[in-house]
Amino acid sequence: MADITNELLYEVLKTLQEGVSGLRDDMRDVKQRLTSLEMKVGILHADLANQSARMDRIDSRLERVETRLGLVENAQ
Repeated sequence: MADITNELLYEVLKTLQEGVSGLRDDMRDVKQRLTSLEMKVGILHADLANQSARMDRIDSRLERVETRLGLVENAQ
């Protein structure tokens, strides 16, 4: 059976520390990418809300035009 020495423990701990350091760097990259995606989703959500508001205004204007031309009955 191999003897556990301080040098062996040191090498194992050093390897673990390097692995954790790599994971820390990867996690930082993942957080940055997630933040970027969240910002893009927010922008898309705002764009969708703007498009919905524009469509509502167009619908209102079209309804007015149809009423003036007598294409629909007034439902008041």
